[in-house]
Amino acid sequence: MIAQPFIQELLDRIDIVDIVTRHLQLKKAGANFTACCPFHNEKTPSFTVNSSKQFYHCFGCGRHGNAINFLMEHSGVSFVEAVESLVAHAGMQIPAWKNVNSRAPDPSEASLNEVRFDEVGEVIQTSPDLYGRMEQAAKFYRVQLKQSELAIAYLKDRGVSGQTALRFGIGYAPSGWQNLAEIFTDYPPGGSSHALVRSGLIVAHEGKKNYDRFRHRIMFPILDHKKKIVGFGGRALDGNEPKYLNSPETSLFVKGRELYNLVSAGPAIRKSGRVVVVEGYMDVVMLVQYGIENVVATLGTATTSTHIQKLLRYTDEVVFCFDGDEAGTKAAWRALETSLPQLKDGKDIKFLFLPDKEDPDSYIRKYGKDAFEDLLEKAQLLSVFFCKELSSRVNLGTSEGRARLVQQAEPLLVQINAPVFGFMLMKRISELAGVDQNQLIAFLKPGKKNQPSTSRSSVSRPLSVTPYRRLIQILLHTPAYVDKLDTDLFALNDGQSEEKALLAALVDFLKTSSCASMDELNSVAIMLHLDQTPHRVLLEKIARDIYVKDVDWDIDAEFTGAMVRLREAQRKLRVSELHNRPLASLTPEEKKELRRLILS
Repeated sequence: MIAQPFIQELLDRIDIVDIVTRHLQLKKAGANFTACCPFHNEKTPSFTVNSSKQFYHCFGCGRHGNAINFLMEHSGVSFVEAVESLVAHAGMQIPAWKNVNSRAPDPSEASLNEVRFDEVGEVIQTSPDLYGRMEQAAKFYRVQLKQSELAIAYLKDRGVSGQTALRFGIGYAPSGWQNLAEIFTDYPPGGSSHALVRSGLIVAHEGKKNYDRFRHRIMFPILDHKKKIVGFGGRALDGNEPKYLNSPETSLFVKGRELYNLVSAGPAIRKSGRVVVVEGYMDVVMLVQYGIENVVATLGTATTSTHIQKLLRYTDEVVFCFDGDEAGTKAAWRALETSLPQLKDGKDIKFLFLPDKEDPDSYIRKYGKDAFEDLLEKAQLLSVFFCKELSSRVNLGTSEGRARLVQQAEPLLVQINAPVFGFMLMKRISELAGVDQNQLIAFLKPGKKNQPSTSRSSVSRPLSVTPYRRLIQILLHTPAYVDKLDTDLFALNDGQSEEKALLAALVDFLKTSSCASMDELNSVAIMLHLDQTPHRVLLEKIARDIYVKDVDWDIDAEFTGAMVRLREAQRKLRVSELHNRPLASLTPEEKKELRRLILS
């Protein structure tokens, strides 16, 4: 894992202005720099970069953070990918390594450019040579496309223009078993350790000659967030199966992490405030050709949690587009199940089902851009699809059917970490089932399945947050921390009466709850209990700030920090109280106490 002191050293070493300037055109404005915010549409610049304090802030949408936050938000990269980029910019080396074999390599074994991180911060050894091999192969495939009448005819028949083919770097892998030998003089006759095999371009054949993986296929290069080619998708031209063949997973390419066209679609996604997720390369190509540029595709796999996390860094609205048949509905439901734990309040996930026997490619060629955009506006919200699909599986006219609805909803509802959204969806299920909300809580027993590991969880932190608010957030996230609270600190007369009252009510509920254990409680259950109290509005506001992120954040440290701040506030109040009294009026014990408090 990347040590926190190194992160701070890295942030001290780089200048956030240099980092942001690589992505935005900044203008000097006094001591700061300004630009139009990249996170929301605006004509008057409200996005400010402060060089002395090394942070950015938008006065329009409230986005705020350091250089790492900026790269994550703007480029849609993960935490470790953002760190990797800044390390390269600063010319530093990460001091602590942990590779997939749990062995710390000597720095001489790999330079920074030869290393990639996976989504949890593990180091995957790669070689810059692999990137070069992929680029060479892509050039070869592009040349072969120009020379193949059959491949050109196929693309023309599918409506792909020459300009679009050039834009996506589309190529052609000719028939034959050793075509790449033309460009790679070290084409391996056998063995599995060669770079061409490790890149996925060549298939190792035990005891026989190695051979090209892609043959007689239209080739679609797949780019990572650095716009480097990490893999290919190949579409068969002769009806052979599989119709689409992707590169195997390698040190460069992990299907569950990459999305086709994401790096190119980034600006359009931010401008439109929406990303459209489709299933095929040709769907992306044709939608872009017709002017729908905010579109990406999964790479032959179901949507993964990493895909969702990446997309939600780019935009607040994700629209999954599926065929309108039974297979499309099943795929949509799988995407919904994957999305539930990743949902955040203020983020929308929607589902668009195309008319029967249509896919995005065929639909936009038949009906055009405007018709497709009209369909996008009618996409179903996740909550609507959720309730509609579950309701279709049962008979809501019977008690048994309504009970089955609750039974089927249980394992899904408890995965939701977005408090307000989970609260509203719980309400809707209770209405459909004809059950009182509080009774539904008892039936569902939520919480066991949605308690993430506290060592890898995070609560987003506003620019300024009181220790009371932090403790409320922590208890909503992990109620078991109520047993560690020192409630004597709540007696402070520090002007935070509303938050303090809410915290006291929350603590009282958790300590007197009839649930067998804290594992049976989650934020939805807590909000339902406090829904009819004066604390409801403040609780919902605080709950909106809670997000579970895939970053290193120690909830124990946050809890301890909040308690330390309260104790420090208690100390200062007591010092002030004693100072304001005449010294002669203090007892010997009070004088000792004052001396101890001042020196502590």
